[in-house]
Amino acid sequence: MRAAFQSLFSGLILSLFVTSNSALFAQKNKLYPPSAFPDRIVLGYKGAPATSQAVNWRTDSTVTKGVAAIHEADPSPDFVPNAKIVNALTQPVKLDGRQVHYHEVNFTDLKPSTQYVYRVGDGESWSEWFHFTTASDKNEPVSFLYFGDAQNDVRSLWSRAIRSAYSTLPKANFMIHAGDLINRSNNDYEWGEWFEAGGWINGMIPNLSTPGNHEYFKDTDNDLKVSMHWRPQFALPENGPEGLTETAYYIDYQNNRFIFLNSEEADNSIRAMKRQAEWFEDAIKDNPNRWTIVVHHHPVYSTKQGRSNDRWRRTMEPLYKKYNVDIVLQGHDHSYGRGLNMPTGESRKSPDGPIYVVSVSGPKMYDIGLQDWMDRAGSNTQLYQVITVDPAKLAFKAFTVNGDLYDSFELNKDINGKNTLVELEGTLQMKERLELPERYLKTFKEADLKQYNERFQEYKKRKGLK
Repeated sequence: MRAAFQSLFSGLILSLFVTSNSALFAQKNKLYPPSAFPDRIVLGYKGAPATSQAVNWRTDSTVTKGVAAIHEADPSPDFVPNAKIVNALTQPVKLDGRQVHYHEVNFTDLKPSTQYVYRVGDGESWSEWFHFTTASDKNEPVSFLYFGDAQNDVRSLWSRAIRSAYSTLPKANFMIHAGDLINRSNNDYEWGEWFEAGGWINGMIPNLSTPGNHEYFKDTDNDLKVSMHWRPQFALPENGPEGLTETAYYIDYQNNRFIFLNSEEADNSIRAMKRQAEWFEDAIKDNPNRWTIVVHHHPVYSTKQGRSNDRWRRTMEPLYKKYNVDIVLQGHDHSYGRGLNMPTGESRKSPDGPIYVVSVSGPKMYDIGLQDWMDRAGSNTQLYQVITVDPAKLAFKAFTVNGDLYDSFELNKDINGKNTLVELEGTLQMKERLELPERYLKTFKEADLKQYNERFQEYKKRKGLK
């Protein structure tokens, strides 16, 4: 009788918990209601960055036709009547029982290296005017921001990452997000927080993203699908492999090829992994650009013990080496690691493969693994990265959200395309943040803590740290 009562009581508590959470999610999903005025304005790309610029935004369902206005930027306000009107592609989407409309415009026939001013709306209800600048059609330097997972407490704590990053590089050509932008793929309020955190920055600097595992959900047929928000709300290239439209793609920008891969699909389907590997090889074997940057969510080499993505690594790393990928930007493991796959003790000045980076920009943190591939590591630290590439050099800087320089290196490329790694440790203002957060010290088993301390000592010895 007592056991039956306890089972009934436990079931009741679980039911109340689930009901309470469902009610809370339903309430939160009403926090960012759409209206006739445009919101969630975000720049992206559908074509060549030197001659086109795409923009996406949201309204309520009363706005059945969206339009955008564009003009070359002018310090005088007199341009407004002469702005060109462009009709939008409008897509209705039903989310949480509420229909919203997403609108997308691709401005074309633009001039390279030219600043434009634009706004979006329906012809009566307009956004403010935003500026953007098209890419150059020459081999000029490009500077961009790269973020690891935002995922949790996005409005509260990730906002300081994107805003600090913008303060550091306000003239960024674009921003890269390596997946897990939010935590629950179809929760509208989480996407609302992401757009609020970025605010008007998203309307000024294009965003290029790849989905992580938290952008995926299982539909009623138990099939894995990307968030219902993803494609309607982002304007991304559509040159990827079949079945992965706007989640895997590439874009050429001023003598650099950026290739975005969907590692979540690959992690869940050998067929999807093979399809991406074949597409990747087609996209890179005749690459005319001097630099190649690859972006995906799951790391080739993990920063957390026990989270190895072996199948992904076995499939992709040989291709990265074969086709001279320069750097791979990743997320997923909620700590910081930067290094390359070379035997311990061997000179790392002449990399025989890409530099691998794993980073985190949001507040969710994992313990750090301190594996042999790492040349620089970081624990319990929110970061963003500033990367500048010119024909001869790739300069990488990782900053804490406080704006302090945490990691810095350069890749120098000779006339034959061979890279030399130059560590810039002398310019660093911070010691490596490697101590375990207090919560891990409390929850780790004695054997786990002993193993971590051994790895910690081995890492410090390899780095010559005291």
